[in-house]
Amino acid sequence: MFGADREDDGVRVATVRILPVAALLVVVGALTVWLVAGLGPVTGRTIPRYLAIEGACWTLVTAAVLLLRRVPRRAVPGVVLAGALLLGAAGASGQPTLSTDSARYAWDGIVQDAGVSPYAHVPADAALAHLRPDWLFPAGTRGPDGALECPGPYAQPTTQVGAPGKICTPINRPLVPTIYPPVAEALFAIARLPVPADVGWLPMQLLGLLAVLATTALLLRALPRAGRDPRWAAVYAWSPFVVTEAVTNAHVDAWAAFLALAATVLVARGRRVVGGVVLGLAVATKFLPLLVAPPVLRRRPWAIGLAALGTVVAVYLPHVLAAGPSVIGYLPGYLNEEGYDSGSRSALLSAVLPAGASTPVAVALLAVLAVALLVRTDPAHPWAAQALMIGAALVLLTPRYSWYSLLLLPFVVMSGRWEWLTVLLVLAVPALQRDEQAFRAVLLVAVVVVAVAGVVRRRVGSVNLTNP
Repeated sequence: MFGADREDDGVRVATVRILPVAALLVVVGALTVWLVAGLGPVTGRTIPRYLAIEGACWTLVTAAVLLLRRVPRRAVPGVVLAGALLLGAAGASGQPTLSTDSARYAWDGIVQDAGVSPYAHVPADAALAHLRPDWLFPAGTRGPDGALECPGPYAQPTTQVGAPGKICTPINRPLVPTIYPPVAEALFAIARLPVPADVGWLPMQLLGLLAVLATTALLLRALPRAGRDPRWAAVYAWSPFVVTEAVTNAHVDAWAAFLALAATVLVARGRRVVGGVVLGLAVATKFLPLLVAPPVLRRRPWAIGLAALGTVVAVYLPHVLAAGPSVIGYLPGYLNEEGYDSGSRSALLSAVLPAGASTPVAVALLAVLAVALLVRTDPAHPWAAQALMIGAALVLLTPRYSWYSLLLLPFVVMSGRWEWLTVLLVLAVPALQRDEQAFRAVLLVAVVVVAVAGVVRRRVGSVNLTNP
């Protein structure tokens, strides 16, 4: 009897401690719905309101994570996953706010499910007109000057390929083949398979939510094995950044991050060949997960490397046979468009180096860092080194797409290197990307924060070692 009473008391205590966390997350969910379904796509005019709502969400989530420390440990996984599901559902309550990349995802999935290679045909190809749903190719109207005017916030006119006239579509770069690797394409096809083509943005958002839940579950298991509190998984699971980029804007980078994290967990536990296979799947989703490789390669690098390479070759081979060299897609054009070919992309290096030099210097610095981490990192504890490798790449190469930081956050959580959140936040603010000088200055401040935190941590560790 008394045991049952104690159990009831424990349940009541847990409930009392969970309720404040739940209340905060409900408010964050409501704000997210307002942001996504109410405010809608972010424009220059709505950026201040967007930042205000996002700032409120970050503040409330920070409070919820701190209150989670009072929740009994056995209840933590359920609370963290339930919060991720709640906020993810809120994030899927409307159309994308910052990017239309998921329009391309949807189109690639639709054509694949019809037996057509997305590497062989561009979205504007009239040969695929019979596959076009109205939400991806809405009918336009003619303005007073006869020009085609497209409805909605995202659709833009583009020239049709293989037929006269123009069409409207929210798909960006509709005149070039897809840039996405085969595993990403497989995910797009799977997400679109159960639904008709006229179902809009939601399938890709649910795919992103599934990636968030999978990553959260993996963090909840991996953190205790690394000697860390599983409550820290909430930093990823409830992050407004993750909700926005992985769910609302449905970026496939969330799946690449999950696979990169899973590969590292496997290698850290000694399952190097299987980990190499999963790493290959991550790289064949987006190429950025290559950055997590150096810190895990010190032991049996050939086993991991060959398993990863073999996996990449295996998933690319069917597409190469079907579409030939076009599987490269728009990658060369993308690198040129983003300024990597010209060497003008790096926000910090381009300010101090001659024109055209920043990209080679950035690559050289990253190569040196990769070798140093490969030689010095224990593959059983690679998390801090991986956060450093990814964070350094984001700083030096400075992609203008905030969702690339989705790869960074799980490794920040695993390592506890919270200073890297400053870099993530700088890259996540759309207003900064519009002002190069302001962006450069704030990014430099973030780098200083990271450097100071590293120095302080090293000195504190040194003091602890010399004064046990």
